[in-house]
Amino acid sequence: MRPHIAFDRLGAGQGSPVILVLGAFNTRATGAPLAQALAAHHTVINYDRRGRGDSGDDAPYAVERELEDLDALIAQVGGRAAVFGFSSGAALALAAAAHGLAITRLALFDLPLTLEASRDRIDHAAAVDALVRAGRRGDAVEYFQRRIVGIPEPIVAQLRDAPFRPALEAMAHTLVYELRILGDGALHLEAARAIAAPTLALVGGHSPPFMRDTAHALAEALPDGRALVLEGATHDLVPSVLAPPLLAFLA
Repeated sequence: MRPHIAFDRLGAGQGSPVILVLGAFNTRATGAPLAQALAAHHTVINYDRRGRGDSGDDAPYAVERELEDLDALIAQVGGRAAVFGFSSGAALALAAAAHGLAITRLALFDLPLTLEASRDRIDHAAAVDALVRAGRRGDAVEYFQRRIVGIPEPIVAQLRDAPFRPALEAMAHTLVYELRILGDGALHLEAARAIAAPTLALVGGHSPPFMRDTAHALAEALPDGRALVLEGATHDLVPSVLAPPLLAFLA
């Protein structure tokens, strides 16, 4: 039986539906401001991915189960929907479109995949999973921050006392999910070329530089792809930055 997936539906039914797929350390509270900004023109589904927030979970984890969750949400809004993915959620949304889910338009912000597979032979998913199973959730959070996100050590140390640190530790087990979604860390263009839906690859001007290369490569490879650099933007969900290009794309 599929676990319960908690979601908010905004927009009172008007406009074409769009589903927000968020990334690591995010619950639907993170996406709420952007959902509100889009809801004046679209029906918006903002959900907690499995294992976080108010959503349930089951074992063993598989990326395919997350695709099924998203497919079930698409069914909730009539069987077809646009999808917006952020960070590792963008990788999940990309996989969903390549898998053939009924996605009418695909918008991806800061897709964290590179043009070549990582040469790092460490199995990061296994390493984080081992830390979580040992009850070392804080260490799992810091491993991800340091080794995957690339946060400098002094900032990692400062974040130990952040008020949101307990929430990060509560989601530590889902970092394994993110790492399995990212796989070898590479953008596999052959699989992506199967995506027929119009696709907008957004990237922040102050986001990690490799993301700009990825966005342009993806846009060039797709039948109907476009890349857009949001100058001055960082790797954050800022409605005033993201809503205008998204609304133009979704119209």
